[in-house]
Amino acid sequence: MAEAPESLILQLLRDMRAEMATKNDLAEIAAESRSLRADVASDLMSLDAKVDATRKDLSEQIVGLRRAVIEYHTSAIGHGVLISELEARLRRVEQHPQP
Repeated sequence: MAEAPESLILQLLRDMRAEMATKNDLAEIAAESRSLRADVASDLMSLDAKVDATRKDLSEQIVGLRRAVIEYHTSAIGHGVLISELEARLRRVEQHPQP
């Protein structure tokens, strides 16, 4: 029976451990870890800027949508009467007994 395939992550960790075991110079490992840390920090800052830009764009779109809905309600109903007020009036008229 064949063995279960190992996960990719496990294989990568084993390869990294084997590579680090062959390096005798701890300074080289430390330099690589500092470089990796700097790369990750740079990527996080870039990602943070993209998220902020996306959030700002989405917020502006929501404000525009709200404004468009309010303008539509105002023009469709006339004189600034909100739809909920119109629906309440309609319900009262429908509930009023007919002579």
